[in-house]
Amino acid sequence: MSKSIKLLALFAVAAGVAACAQQEEEYVVVDPEPITVEPVYTGKYK
Repeated sequence: MSKSIKLLALFAVAAGVAACAQQEEEYVVVDPEPITVEPVYTGKYK
């Protein structure tokens, strides 16, 4: 292969490795739903 093709391939590989290495994980914070109190059984006719 010619020297320019090798150099171009080297830059492409280096750019690909650099792009993959700099990715940071995204942390997604989900707010929990508020806890509701279940209704208390007070009898049939109250």
